[in-house]
Amino acid sequence: MHVQRACDRQGADVFFELVEDDGRSIPEVSDFLNHLGARGYSPNTLAAYAYDLLHFTRFLREHGWGYTDFTPARSLKLLEYLRQFESRGHTRSLGPALAAEGGQAVRRLSPTTINRVLAAVSSLYEHLIISGQWDDENPLCKQSDNGTSHVSTRQRRFISDAIHQRPIRRLRVRTVERVPRPMTAEQIGQLLASLKLWRDKAIMVLMLDGGLRPGEVLNLHLEDIQYGRRRIIIRYRTDHPRGARTKSRTERVVDLLTPETLQSVSTYVARERPQDTDSPFVFLVGGQGDGRNRPLSYGALVKTFARHCERLDMRAPWITPHALRHTHATRMWDGGMRELSLQKRLGHASPASTSIYTRVSDAAMVAEYLHALGQREVK
Repeated sequence: MHVQRACDRQGADVFFELVEDDGRSIPEVSDFLNHLGARGYSPNTLAAYAYDLLHFTRFLREHGWGYTDFTPARSLKLLEYLRQFESRGHTRSLGPALAAEGGQAVRRLSPTTINRVLAAVSSLYEHLIISGQWDDENPLCKQSDNGTSHVSTRQRRFISDAIHQRPIRRLRVRTVERVPRPMTAEQIGQLLASLKLWRDKAIMVLMLDGGLRPGEVLNLHLEDIQYGRRRIIIRYRTDHPRGARTKSRTERVVDLLTPETLQSVSTYVARERPQDTDSPFVFLVGGQGDGRNRPLSYGALVKTFARHCERLDMRAPWITPHALRHTHATRMWDGGMRELSLQKRLGHASPASTSIYTRVSDAAMVAEYLHALGQREVK
């Protein structure tokens, strides 16, 4: 049993299936994945659902159960199965490896991955209920409490015992809320100084000074750059020939008032970008190889970034191209940008995504801390 990736005849839409070793698809999962594809989910999201449900299907097969045999009580066994599952795939984690039989180092699934699998299973049963393939309630459902839905999170714990609430069944592993790790000014300076191509420098400064995601940079068209107004427009696109995609469906305008940023882009377009092409994409493969004039892929961007970091001896699991976006967000927050403004600039759909940067530094907390120190000294 494995996940199978395929494209339609035009090669535009990517879809996934869960198939047996003999090539037969598993209808419950395949129908669900097709449903998500019809709703416009990205290929990366579809792939994540497919592999998460592969874990679940293997769990059912191991116990001799079908999808209709899964119950709330058996969800506890699913959690135990996932906690004990040996992941031999590539991982960037710096945590300790567990020794398996034969001396082979293995790692367990992370809490985040386990929670994602549980969420995928819950979504699968919601689909089975809607499509009429499941008559019972969702084995992993979470029943909301209408009495506290309009109460702030801070106050809910004080009224939870004072009102009548429906029972909530929620299976979830506790995770660590990590603080974003911005790159230091020294690391940024070394990285930019090591770049020889204007193309690579333009890409890095767009992520560093504009907070762009890698997929947003790679999907930029020439028409998206407004030099006179000193800004760029991030548009939702899915037509990149190399598979790079923008994450958010909400288009936005990003002002770039730092002179060096758009100057780097302008220099690249004028000096290095191939002129014998009608491609609308900004960042293309140069040189004289077979890939000339093709839009730069996400894999090429990651390799370029990793190669320079290795030369500078500053490789770490968290130092990725996306770390430049974290660095920008942290700088803006430290500089006094309001949380709502930062959310709009980064293109976050939820304030919760932006709030992680408030944990890096909090000016109000520092001010109160200094005030408390002063009061203590007076006493």
